[in-house]
Amino acid sequence: MSRIYKILPRADWIAAQQAGQFDGSPLDQQDGFIHFSTAAQVRETARRHFSGQVGLVVLEVETDDLGDGVRWEPSRGGALFPHLYGPLPLRQVRGVTEAPLDADGAPAITVGS
Repeated sequence: MSRIYKILPRADWIAAQQAGQFDGSPLDQQDGFIHFSTAAQVRETARRHFSGQVGLVVLEVETDDLGDGVRWEPSRGGALFPHLYGPLPLRQVRGVTEAPLDADGAPAITVGS
């Protein structure tokens, strides 16, 4: 199993809970898949794409729980990133943590590997 992470605004997480699934952010929907990061990638993802944003949460998901919907595809610098093709069922979310801002204004994300 491999744990992967999705950073999103708390309001999007609340909306997903009401809908029963997470269909992705506007960028995810535009790209046709839900962007995830590995433990090694999530801090840089936070810094690049969420700097200065407050009210963020980090979802933890196991790739094995998602089956064939997960594809590992090249992205930033040629690194392989996990992408989920299809909605994220809430039952697959193993954990949700808050992501406060650090002293540099980037989300302070601490994850296991």
